Amino acid sequence: MKEKSTLKMIAIIAFIIAAIFFVYMAYIAKAWSYLSKDPKACINCHVMNTQYATWQHSAHGVANVTCVECHLPTDSFINKYKAKAIDGWNHTLAFTFDTYDPAIKISDDGARRVQDNCISCHSSLTSEIGKNADKYHNFSQPYVENGRKCWDCHKSTPHGKVRGTTTTPHNLGVKEVK
Repeated sequence: MKEKSTLKMIAIIAFIIAAIFFVYMAYIAKAWSYLSKDPKACINCHVMNTQYATWQHSAHGVANVTCVECHLPTDSFINKYKAKAIDGWNHTLAFTFDTYDPAIKISDDGARRVQDNCISCHSSLTSEIGKNADKYHNFSQPYVENGRKCWDCHKSTPHGKVRGTTTTPHNLGVKEVK
């Protein structure tokens, strides 16, 4: 009987230690920030500093169009947080185990979401482009024909022309907007 009690106590202590460790790791990783739409959450991992620095100086950054508004679904709360959880898991694995390519590329699903959001946010412009597709962009909603995306032509929007983690020197500083 005493042996069962000792095992139970060890299990409780192990659980408490694991819970404390989990809370500590969540605190260190600033895990709560990922529930917000603050762009600074995206630079919790230094890997994204280039993207943050280039966004910050773009028209989207100046207008305070956040990462979430471009990179996550905007159609529903469930889709947004589902995508956030999947992306977060994939980013955690890639950044923790250093398995990402320094020339970070967006996933196919991420590209689809960004394209949908470009068209949605710029709907008045894209509807005009659609009306004049035969003259200019050869554009058909919701996607550009031949698999082209908005950023195929608008390459510098909003992350500039750089695509790698090492291409923007001195990008570690965060410009505080006052």
